[in-house]
Amino acid sequence: MPHQDEPTTSVVRETHHVEALIIGSGLSGIGAAVTLRNAGVRDLAVIEKADDLGGTWRDNTYPGCACDVPSALYSYSFAPNPEWTRAFAGQPEIRAYLRDTAARYGITPLIRFGTEAIRAQWDPGAARWRVETNRDHYTARFLIAAAGPWHEPRLPDIPGLADFPGEVFHSSRWRHDHDLTGARVAVIGTGASAVQFVPAIQPRVGRLHLFQRTAQWVLPKPDHYVPHAERRLLRRFPAAQRALRNAEYGALETLGLGFRHPSLLRAVQKLGSLHLRATVKDPRLRRALTPDYTLGCKRLLLSNSYYPALTRPNVSVHATAVEAVRGSRVVGADGSGADVDTIILGTGFHILDMPIAGRVLDSDGASLDDHWKGSPDAYLGTTVSGFPNAFVLLGPHLGTGHSSAYMVLEAQLDYLAGAVRHFRAAGWTSMDVRPEVQAAFSAEVRQALSTTVYNTGGCSSYYLDVNGRNSFSWPWSTGRMRRRLAEFDPEAYTATSENSNRLL
Repeated sequence: MPHQDEPTTSVVRETHHVEALIIGSGLSGIGAAVTLRNAGVRDLAVIEKADDLGGTWRDNTYPGCACDVPSALYSYSFAPNPEWTRAFAGQPEIRAYLRDTAARYGITPLIRFGTEAIRAQWDPGAARWRVETNRDHYTARFLIAAAGPWHEPRLPDIPGLADFPGEVFHSSRWRHDHDLTGARVAVIGTGASAVQFVPAIQPRVGRLHLFQRTAQWVLPKPDHYVPHAERRLLRRFPAAQRALRNAEYGALETLGLGFRHPSLLRAVQKLGSLHLRATVKDPRLRRALTPDYTLGCKRLLLSNSYYPALTRPNVSVHATAVEAVRGSRVVGADGSGADVDTIILGTGFHILDMPIAGRVLDSDGASLDDHWKGSPDAYLGTTVSGFPNAFVLLGPHLGTGHSSAYMVLEAQLDYLAGAVRHFRAAGWTSMDVRPEVQAAFSAEVRQALSTTVYNTGGCSSYYLDVNGRNSFSWPWSTGRMRRRLAEFDPEAYTATSENSNRLL
């Protein structure tokens, strides 16, 4: 303890006042910052808990990490990139693209790295959000939650896992310092990440045990190297790049029609079956890898190397969930097991139970989690009643099983820009979506989802929340999404006026 005559020191936290505060610097946060600046908001800040931007493309560095959406479509429409070297870009290129875009549009200097949002609460008296971080405090007229759903890893609750004597890590927290050469590896989970990293690590591990709770539909991936001549063409003629983007968009929207009318997916499902049959000759292994649900019910996966990797002599597929870990042995629910020295978790993310939802509070101190009670809900996937002046990006109801996250995001950003422009022009101090408007939209979505493959395909997926409700998916085309969010609808909101501070 200090001597009584010595001055004591305490941490003095500065308070920053901004018009807009964005939480997260992944593709959503960067896009929101560009959009808000274009809408005339000059006084904004982006807080990022990590030491670099990029979101999921910063965190996921596992071997083989790449996008499963065509490159020309996986980018901002306002920042086309003619330099993609593959038809489906890899993680390093996507991360570099996000860095370059943030720098080109002057966003990087606005990002406060190493700053984590601890608590954000609406102050109705000041009509501002008060945000506490691990460093400073902020007040903001607008709060934009851009933390994203593919961010926080989901760790399975497996008895004995914590006592495993070897190495355990999630695919999004890859241990590059851990040499897998000759290792005995158990992979738990067979989702989008595992489909990419399993073929990448299979040649160098000694033994690989894949524990598969549910078989996945895996289609061939039309990936290829983009020659220099093609990139030169796209660089010289921007119209050619727009045409490529539009062609890829049209192809994916055609696939999306089948997601809304599952009977149309028979031909695509047949392709998946043929792909499996052509690459897996062992009938027993092929049966284990054959899904028992309609294609599209779970996230659609693309790979040319996943099935071949599973046929290699050093790979064993355990078509079972993991029941427990007992010492160095991973034990399946069917009684099978494997002695291993490394466990890699390909168990996905907190998609519908995003941690940020527990940190954003209404004026009474109730969080988004408290309001949602396990079933996330938002008007147009963007605004939540009881949380004025707040916007959730890549929020509930907006996920698609076929298109690019950038398509969803840019529809929301158009809505955000329209809201901010109207807010300023009308002299508002706050805007809160009417609860009956939000409820009507949610009922409309639920009704439309009832006939889609997401709800009728016969599987359990991350589209479903803890209450068994599909809180993730958009049941219509992305064209309809763009039209629906193209114009801000002030009649859907209760607002207070700057001049009279009264409800409008």
